[in-house]
Amino acid sequence: MAATRVLILSWEYPPLIEGGLARHVRKLSEQLVARGVEVHVLTRSDGRSPAEEELEGVHVHRVSEPVKPADLDAFVSWIERMNGDMVSAGLELGARMTFDLVHGHDWLVAAAGEELSRRLRAPWVVTIHATEYGRHQGWVDKYPQSHIHGVETWMANKADAVITCSAYMRDHVADIYDLDDQRVAVIPNGIDPLDLQPVEDLDALRARFAQPHERLVLLVGRLVYEKGFQIALEALPGVIERLGDVRFLVAGSGTAESELKQQADELGLLAHGTFMGWIGDDVLHSLYRIADLTVVPSIYEPFGLVALEAMASGCPTIVADTGGLREVVPNEHVGLRFRSRDPQSLATMMERVLSDTTLRDRLIAQASEHVLRFDWADIARQTAEVYGELRRGLAV
Repeated sequence: MAATRVLILSWEYPPLIEGGLARHVRKLSEQLVARGVEVHVLTRSDGRSPAEEELEGVHVHRVSEPVKPADLDAFVSWIERMNGDMVSAGLELGARMTFDLVHGHDWLVAAAGEELSRRLRAPWVVTIHATEYGRHQGWVDKYPQSHIHGVETWMANKADAVITCSAYMRDHVADIYDLDDQRVAVIPNGIDPLDLQPVEDLDALRARFAQPHERLVLLVGRLVYEKGFQIALEALPGVIERLGDVRFLVAGSGTAESELKQQADELGLLAHGTFMGWIGDDVLHSLYRIADLTVVPSIYEPFGLVALEAMASGCPTIVADTGGLREVVPNEHVGLRFRSRDPQSLATMMERVLSDTTLRDRLIAQASEHVLRFDWADIARQTAEVYGELRRGLAV
């Protein structure tokens, strides 16, 4: 069988980064290229990147879009326009070359993925990274959540193959979209420890947030309800009262930022920590190195990349006992889990880690081995196997 040529659709790709999706698609694409797959990524431009370029062997094609609106209703219309532009660009590419597969990431490119798959006569693979149903704890009866959930349901049932990042997500999407779970492949997210190198002066950076004798707790991610930062803030006053000399950092931005700051103020926490706002990857990788503990308190978490990054950076990690986090932190050898949504349970685990040097050292050592399971080369191999099965199925 000839080498595979795949058209990958993603609404973000470096240097345009909205969240973890851009990094996932980049690493997957580069490792697919290393396996001999010809990868073309169709994405959107931030206005500064060229319309076409080759990056690390990946052919990147960009459509120019207006600035992303903050209003969710306007965002849905903006997404529809972006998909139309992607279809036009994809058909132009299809006139120049033949694609064996179309691989779309999440509902944001579903319409373009389906139409290009049909018009280019290539199977359609969909990776579902998260669901609107999960993000809103099942409350998807009102627009625009109902619209997004409808697109996701249609996409999952229409696609020729579905990929999720965890066994939890496979069961989740099979349940809410009424799919046969045998149709859903589980391929985890990956991590490359070489991407996590700090660039800051670590001693100087830590001195900005904590004294040498103080212990520093890190919370990082999008500041939205489902990430559960409100639970971590509720747990902190008791930990500070009982242990003393504990400070915290919240790194990230999002729709719940002002609400979380107000909560921290009401709990008397503002004197004990800092809200940093949005930070770049270089600073984030440095924060993992200076923190004594990273907490991932998510209510809904398909995978848990922050936990994986923290463990790979040598930072002890506590996660909520929910979703894909159970697979990223499968036992107490590599990290601790607390009862989801339970601030007291989290406080107990935080005190264990922050007061037990032997436990901390053991977690760091065991986690450094555990993270090697999430290798991008292996993830690309599994993805290429999904591609191969589809191609062989068409050839039969």
